[in-house]
Amino acid sequence: MQSGIENAEATKTQRTYARLAGYLFLGVIIVAFGGGFILSHVAGSGSFAETAKRIAASERLYRVGLSAAVIVSLGSALLAFALYATLRPVNSLLAQLAMIFSLGDSFLALVVRMCDFVRLHLYLSTQTVGPWTADAQSLSDLMRSIGSITENIGGISFGIGSLLFFCLFFKSKYIPRILSGLGVAAAVIWVSVYFANLVFPERHALFMVICFPPMALADVLTGFYLMLFTVKTEVDV
Repeated sequence: MQSGIENAEATKTQRTYARLAGYLFLGVIIVAFGGGFILSHVAGSGSFAETAKRIAASERLYRVGLSAAVIVSLGSALLAFALYATLRPVNSLLAQLAMIFSLGDSFLALVVRMCDFVRLHLYLSTQTVGPWTADAQSLSDLMRSIGSITENIGGISFGIGSLLFFCLFFKSKYIPRILSGLGVAAAVIWVSVYFANLVFPERHALFMVICFPPMALADVLTGFYLMLFTVKTEVDV
């Protein structure tokens, strides 16, 4: 009797984390797209000086976009823990390893956000300090390179974590296997493309077009499924 109560409580907790993961899947994506739209809209295109003027004119809005990116990184860390709590009964070691890789991506993403805020300072300084635009641009390019490489390595870590999580979903049948299979395939493509991006950085735009749609589709569908139906465990059988 006591064992049955404990199992029921464990299942309830697991479902709570699964539903939380569903909300976080969708929330992180929505905030990421919103923040990205703000940043691209404010920065626009053109020379460094032109971009600096636009950002200085809409500094607060640009900071909102950068802050949204920070929220995405923190939300991704919470998502990793929620997925770990959901999938730990399937294989605790693999679930823990998946969480470690995902948390590694979240940490590196925060480093990228730090670079973005430093670049913001460089943009603003050209409007107040005086004619040192060339030096500021060189430093901005350096921070962009550091951020880009860090983001690429974080992307590999994220892909490995996603691959392990979706493999555990596939094994457990917590979600439809066609959905977890899509996630596995998307994660394999993601990791392969990000490794390729280290070798062929000039094709970054093409690589993103290849890897983002399947991963976004897998994450959105998984998020909706977990949010609406949570997970099917052995207690339901």
